[in-house]
Amino acid sequence: MTFSHEFYMQRCLDLARNGLGAVAPNPMVGAVIVHDGAIIGEGFHTGYGKPHAEVEAIKHVSNPLLLPESTLYVNLEPCNHQGKTPPCTDLILSHKIGKVVIGQADTNSIASGGIHRLRENGVEVITGILERKSRWLNHRFNTFHQQKRPWLILKWAQSTDGFVDSLRDKPANKKPTWITDETCRRLVHKWRSEEQAILVGSQTVLLDNPELNVRAWIGNNPLRITIDRRSQLFERFQNPSQNNFHPVTLRLLNHAQPTLIYTGAFHPDEPNLQFVRLSPEIPVWPQVLADLHARNIQSVLIEGGPTLFNTLIAGNLWDEARVFIGPGWFGSGVKAPHFPFRAAEQSDFGNSKLFIFNREEGEEREEREEREEREERKEREEREEREERKEE
Repeated sequence: MTFSHEFYMQRCLDLARNGLGAVAPNPMVGAVIVHDGAIIGEGFHTGYGKPHAEVEAIKHVSNPLLLPESTLYVNLEPCNHQGKTPPCTDLILSHKIGKVVIGQADTNSIASGGIHRLRENGVEVITGILERKSRWLNHRFNTFHQQKRPWLILKWAQSTDGFVDSLRDKPANKKPTWITDETCRRLVHKWRSEEQAILVGSQTVLLDNPELNVRAWIGNNPLRITIDRRSQLFERFQNPSQNNFHPVTLRLLNHAQPTLIYTGAFHPDEPNLQFVRLSPEIPVWPQVLADLHARNIQSVLIEGGPTLFNTLIAGNLWDEARVFIGPGWFGSGVKAPHFPFRAAEQSDFGNSKLFIFNREEGEEREEREEREEREERKEREEREEREERKEE
């Protein structure tokens, strides 16, 4: 039985997702090899520095003599450069595969060029199959290479009446009030394992003393990041009597995992702890995002407070937001960020409702609604004009 190109490309996408959290800064890629309508080999990129999807798929073909008569499906343009592994275009040409079907072109200018090279060598290449799905799968990778910054995910939990915390000006006042339950927190740790970095503000570090690691899930710990522009952490370290935490008790500074601190003061690096001096003459976020791009960080999960979130929202510096609304009622406290957007997804999770927002989809939806409204208005005006003519 022969299926459509879309059928086999969907299989590529399903395979590629297995690399989430393991392949960055590489993209997630799946590959399927089809002969006479039957899949004879498939694979996906399992980890950074490991063989690419095309290599894995070809490796699993039991009879390589069938390859010249087969079609290779892959959700991303085969790479055309020597990196940690050889170019996949060389492998395809060496096996004389005559037809390649691709989901999206590579947005990394260093690795792109595979489509052109394959066609130059007589390979039939079909592009744009499930392109939107292919682009969404690698939205982190695409944003990184096209916008020269990481994909930014905002995450917070708020009570039913719109508060994220009780009022706390010092760590000794009280511990943070949990809004979500253990089920939701386990999901958050899964999210942490899927992103390259996690970021909080210095006030969150001082008030909550978070570990920012993966404990309730299995996966890699993200790079921990905080922004301490006014060097609050350093001042309190130098004056322990003014601080309820002794420096060694701050979990962010326990050297347990790679940690990055953007600061306004000089501080020497320590094991697993790197400091980046911010320039006072340049806005903070362009500096931070440019530095993260230079470090090959393609995604950041941001779990800061409302001040941090409101700054990012006002500057349109977000791509996705994941918001839990729990059952609690605070009455007063720290207000949740002002977020006047419509959710793309909504579901019940644990004791809370989970709302997922996507900035790009929201913008597209607004443009579509505005266009539809203009068309309806134009149609209404034309109808009214025709009716007026009839009356005359």
